Amino acid sequence: MDKANNEYIIEIKELRFSYGSGEGENDKPQEVLRGIDLKIKAGEFVAVLGHNGSGKSTLAKHLNGILVPTSGKVLVDGIDTADDSKLFELRQRAGMVFQNPDNQIVSSIVEEDVAFGLENLGVPYEEMRRRVDEALKAVNMYDYRMHSPSQLSGGQKQRVAIAGIIAMRPKCIILDEPTAMLDPQGRREVMATVKKMNREYGITIVLITHYMDEAAQCGRVVVMDKGRAVMDSTPEKVFSQVEMLKKIGLDVPQVTELAWELKCEGFDISPEIITEEQCTEAILKLFS
Repeated sequence: MDKANNEYIIEIKELRFSYGSGEGENDKPQEVLRGIDLKIKAGEFVAVLGHNGSGKSTLAKHLNGILVPTSGKVLVDGIDTADDSKLFELRQRAGMVFQNPDNQIVSSIVEEDVAFGLENLGVPYEEMRRRVDEALKAVNMYDYRMHSPSQLSGGQKQRVAIAGIIAMRPKCIILDEPTAMLDPQGRREVMATVKKMNREYGITIVLITHYMDEAAQCGRVVVMDKGRAVMDSTPEKVFSQVEMLKKIGLDVPQVTELAWELKCEGFDISPEIITEEQCTEAILKLFS
């Protein structure tokens, strides 16, 4: 990557993607991504929001080469994701965590599962041992290292899956709706882990989600609709656009909606409220 762009770990330029080859009568190309331009800086924590069919998961799969553009370009840490010869290198730099942790767990012992990718890379035993222990401690699963994954809760399994990615030392982790199959406790555990990866290890995080409260915890929110990125700003700026979000079929955090309703009734309250603490403080100020 040239020096002018080295602050960006992800660069997406005019990305278009269609499913279907168009060769058969019933195989007409269906365009899912329609000209996306997006840049993500190293160390950012970005949420990608959108209703089902908006293209957010398809976008995620372009970030580590599971899918390649029909046209346009995706660069991750300077690597063109469409370059087959660089695929192995790409996936060491951009790890992917999927919705169902059971689909990512391959071993019958937790620590063996975390070591799986390192074994495939031929990492020496001492280094592998150190990385596995560090990764499990990072996600607060070290005490479960000798357990069978089948004994774990959904949230714990997802943290093991994240540990397996962390052990590979990626610069970026893409999480495709990692909490969709979890209960509220599991969701909290995974979000705490992801925030820690970003805050303490400086790993760039791209979180695909349909939970507004998760997106509100990120530093930046990109909203997808019909294959396009239609909004891109801080959570406060994005969620203050209540009417626009509702028009494209998305909700906002409950506290943001409450502030919006109060503002519509004539109360002097900021529309950029995204946490319960901010909401409580603003309401107390209104009535003091």
